[in-house]
Amino acid sequence: MNTIIQANLNTLQKVFFLLSNLSDQILSDDSIPPYYSSVGSHIRHVLDFYDCILKSDQIFDLTARCRDLEVETNCESALKYLSILEERLLSLGDLDLKKEVTVLDDLGVGKEKINYTYSALLAQANSHAIHHYAIINYILDGLKITINDINFGYNPTTPKSINLN
Repeated sequence: MNTIIQANLNTLQKVFFLLSNLSDQILSDDSIPPYYSSVGSHIRHVLDFYDCILKSDQIFDLTARCRDLEVETNCESALKYLSILEERLLSLGDLDLKKEVTVLDDLGVGKEKINYTYSALLAQANSHAIHHYAIINYILDGLKITINDINFGYNPTTPKSINLN
């Protein structure tokens, strides 16, 4: 299996682990400042990002997200959505990931067309997910919940501290 696809599957497995260990109440709790977002809203956003990538094969509109609010509040719905996306990701096995594709994204000035390769798009999705996992980790910390995954929310090859001197 391609390394980029495997990395994305590994990253998505963290959502499975998380959803399998949370209640719907914790998933939807939006009481933590400063942004008052929920774990579920971040999971939904990550999964929607993958959905945008996996439902097309030529032009990828990253602004055309589903935004199914049930995914934000119901662990079972989120797990079903995750399972569908994992199956679709697995089906990419024979795809030429060096293929050039067009991505539509809103960079703050309206939708822009950007040329990518499919592998670059999947690498972006992986990094994007890890970024949201860091936010989820912050929310869980505020809720006094610890997850047993020391790599959740950062790339495990990233050093834990950097000496700037």
